[in-house]
Amino acid sequence: MNPYTQTGSILVTIALAAYSIAILTEQHKKVISQKVLLFLTCGICFDIIATIFMITGSSSGPLTLHGIIGYSSLLGMLVDTVLIWKLKIRNGINTKVPHAVHLYSRYAYIWWVIAFITGGLLVFLR
Repeated sequence: MNPYTQTGSILVTIALAAYSIAILTEQHKKVISQKVLLFLTCGICFDIIATIFMITGSSSGPLTLHGIIGYSSLLGMLVDTVLIWKLKIRNGINTKVPHAVHLYSRYAYIWWVIAFITGGLLVFLR
C-alpha cells in the first residue's frame, strides 16, 4: 500500500471513530450537544482529508464503484453536519433534534459505515 493510501486509511479510521461518537451520542440523547458538534465536525474534516489522500494514492482513478459509494456517503455526512450546525446556530446548544434530522443522521451514518466496510473488503480481497 502506498503512503498516500496508507495515510488515507488511518485518517478514515479516525473519521469513523469521530462519526461514531457523534452519531451514537445524538441518537441516544436526541440533542445537539457540544460533544456531537465537536466529533461530527472532526469526522467530516478527517473524512475529507482522507478522501483526498485516497484519490491521490489510488491507481484506479477517482471514478470507481467504491469511489462513487464513498463520495455519496461523504456527501451524506456533509449534509448531516450542515443540518446539525444550522440547528445549533438557529436554536442554540442542547437543542432537541427534530425527528426528520434524527432519522437522516442515522441513515447517512449507516450509508457511510457501508462505504467504510466496502473499502476495507476491497483491500482485503486484493
